[in-house]
Amino acid sequence: MKNPQRREALKTWTAYAVFFGALFGGGIYISPRLYAKNGYLRPPGALDEKEFLATCIKCGQCLQVCPYHSINMYDITQLNSIGTPYINANERGCYLCDLLPCILACPTGSLRHEVNSADDISMGMAYINDIENCLAFMGKRVEKEDLKTLRSNQNEREAAVLENIQSYIGKECAICADMCPHPDKINAIEMTIQNGKIFPKINQKCVGCGVCAELCPTSVIFIAARKTYEEIYA
Repeated sequence: MKNPQRREALKTWTAYAVFFGALFGGGIYISPRLYAKNGYLRPPGALDEKEFLATCIKCGQCLQVCPYHSINMYDITQLNSIGTPYINANERGCYLCDLLPCILACPTGSLRHEVNSADDISMGMAYINDIENCLAFMGKRVEKEDLKTLRSNQNEREAAVLENIQSYIGKECAICADMCPHPDKINAIEMTIQNGKIFPKINQKCVGCGVCAELCPTSVIFIAARKTYEEIYA
């Protein structure tokens, strides 16, 4: 005699297997082990790494003019990258701000001066790990304790970011997609639905700015520096 409970359990597990198979197959979920060594996330407009290191004079002017305090300088532990600028997306992404002052301030062209819009930028590519821990995927609303403490809140722009993410308290999470600074954000990252589950999906116009990684309440989004959409999702 067949066991109806066992049959229902098999149906449930089959549905999950199909769903997660689609996530893997569609390039939505990527293991961080694949990109653990993905290089340095440089400010927008950076030349390729070899040329960047050869031309950057470590003046720190890009850091000084960044209104979001997104740019840091590597210390002595980074060997030949000492004193060069980088972005730690888990602490503060690049907000692709108007006029791109970091590029304008670069005296050597290490940050290419011909880059003047988000469409010209290619810092890297976002990818998602541990999708099952995404608040939207779990169907959970954002709680105050879920929100990260922003690294810096020293000016009007940063205050606006803080105010915006706090507005999600008690609501369904779509912070990564809504707060994406790309002017064509839906083609960079969007919330999608599959098998009744809502989750973020990275699209081709993602430039790897890292804002989604910075603001994600459960830290399931990462940035693969200097990678393209095709390299990760093809």
